[in-house]
This record gives sequence, structure tokens and C-alpha cells, in this order.
Amino acid sequence: QPQLVESGGGLVQPGGSLRLSCAASGFTLDDYSIGWFRQAPGREREGVQCITSEGKENPADAVRGRFTISRDNAKNTVYLQMNSLKPEDTGVYYCAGDAGKNPFCSGSPTPYELWGQGTQVTVSS
Repeated sequence: QPQLVESGGGLVQPGGSLRLSCAASGFTLDDYSIGWFRQAPGREREGVQCITSEGKENPADAVRGRFTISRDNAKNTVYLQMNSLKPEDTGVYYCAGDAGKNPFCSGSPTPYELWGQGTQVTVSS
């Protein structure tokens, strides 16, 4: 069955970097838009970055210039490179897939049908 699995989370100091991976199994990512979302305790899930099947990005203002998304269709994986991390970046990070062939990807959870289980990112000294 189709599945998304995140990895790469952990504890990092402010100013540090992490790279998250979102690996697909049971289907190919080629035609999917992939979004990264995060959720901190007591807060709603929010969009962080996303990438269309054509490679167009749509970063949230809070991470613009710091978080870069990329996809490797040969490895069936999407990556989120996070630099200059801040304590407010702490949360559970989820990747999600949208099979709709849209020219732009959404920062809202609504169009995404397939979700991973999440990986914890903690930014703290």
C-alpha cells in the first residue's frame, strides 16, 4: 500500500542544520506534489514548504531563505534541508502527498491525501 516515511529529525542547537527525508513506497512520487508540514504542541499544523512535480516551490514566510526542498525521483524521495534553525522551528514534521496535477503546491493541508507518521525536530541549546 502507498506509504510515506519521514526520517532525519533530532535535537539540534539554534543556528544548526538538519536534513529531513520523505521516502515513498508502494507508489512513485513523480506526479505528486509533496508538502512538508509541522505541528508544535498546542498549535495547528502549518505548511512549511512544498514542491510540485515540476519542481516549483512554495515556502512559508517563516522559513523562506532557510529551508530548501528538493526531490530525487530516482530515489523516490523528497528532502527538506533546514538551515539556521530557531527554537520556534521545533515540532513534529510531516510530509504529505497530493496527486492532483496542479501548477502550484499548497501550504494548506487540505489537498494532501497521503501523510507520513512524522519525525520530531527539537531546536534547543
